Amino acid sequence: MEDIEVPHYFTCPISLQIMKDPVTTITGITYDRDSIEHWLFKIRSTTCPVTKQPLPTDSDLTPNHTLRRLIQAWCTENSSRGIDRIPTPKPPLTKDQILKLLKDLDRRQHPQLGHLKIIKQLEVLASENDRNRKLMAEAGVFDAVMSYIVTTRFDQKNQDEGLKEALIILNHLIFRIPAPTGPNRTRVIDSLTWILGCRHVENHVKGHLLTLLQSVIENNPNPSELDRLKPEFFNSIVVGVLRGNTVNKNNTITTNAALKILLETGQLGRNRVMMVESGAVFELVELGFGSTEVKTTELVLGVLFHLCCCADGRAEFLRHEGSIFAVSNRIYRVSPAADELAVRILSLICRFSGTKQVLQEMVEVGAVSRLCVLLQVECDASLKEKARELIKTHSKEWKEHPCFGDSCYPN
Repeated sequence: MEDIEVPHYFTCPISLQIMKDPVTTITGITYDRDSIEHWLFKIRSTTCPVTKQPLPTDSDLTPNHTLRRLIQAWCTENSSRGIDRIPTPKPPLTKDQILKLLKDLDRRQHPQLGHLKIIKQLEVLASENDRNRKLMAEAGVFDAVMSYIVTTRFDQKNQDEGLKEALIILNHLIFRIPAPTGPNRTRVIDSLTWILGCRHVENHVKGHLLTLLQSVIENNPNPSELDRLKPEFFNSIVVGVLRGNTVNKNNTITTNAALKILLETGQLGRNRVMMVESGAVFELVELGFGSTEVKTTELVLGVLFHLCCCADGRAEFLRHEGSIFAVSNRIYRVSPAADELAVRILSLICRFSGTKQVLQEMVEVGAVSRLCVLLQVECDASLKEKARELIKTHSKEWKEHPCFGDSCYPN
């Protein structure tokens, strides 16, 4: 094929490959559809790649049928020389087609139709390209699929039939719609929380669900709305996700998604109380004991830091017999971020809950030893100062302990 001279007007100015579906923009330049749509919707550029003139994302892309036929004819003529014939592209998706699918999905109008089949069709369309996702967002697919999820009751027999596809659709569209706020955002979160709390939802479906829930939480222009979350929200994450994954730690993606949600929502005091009441502290400490993933460990420590900022959280932390060891054992073994969070947690415990018994335990489990390590190794200056200040503040109590000397100068 290297010896064949391809007419220059057969190649796309962006990909420099033979065009399979040539379309002409309002600037008069012809591109391959996939390339120009990627330029408009994925890269989000608003200028024509060739002319640099304005090219809005809602510009019409006119199929160049004449050029496509010429390219197909040329490919056919050169098939003996290794050129594959370019098939006629299928017509692009239209908003009317989407609206027809949504009408069929409406149970009240067409209860006899196969809704699972329609959901799968929508999932395929959403996965194809950015243009489809843009049209689907504009046509109201997000709200329609949310309604489908809420009105569907999943039992053991069809526990995740259609649910996984529905969540994939929502994941594709979440950044294409205005961030849900107020009642709409509450409705979305409540619906997703309800699904997460269903006993028969499989782990791989929970992964899609948590990814979507994370997007809804993070893609929010008004963070103060997070104080409207309900106890059920935290129960579904702590009991429904973390508690299962403290036993089965191989589901890292699901665990990390749940931890990111707790980290984002745990910045508000009201949410911290509900998280503590849901049993989050115990589950986090247990998860931290066995975690070998750097990101998971950092997230666990990040959430624990938020919870230890409140009195109830510190009390629950100290009720766990291995909590101080679990946190201090991560110092200088995971990452600088983990070191920072671990020292902050220990500092909160010592400052607000530093009874004689707690301070003695810190020496016995090696927490003081780990703090001393930070004074002797290369680490961030501010972290070294925090460790030094913590040791200085409580050195009187720790010096009285028989193993203090050994713990400060580990082998």
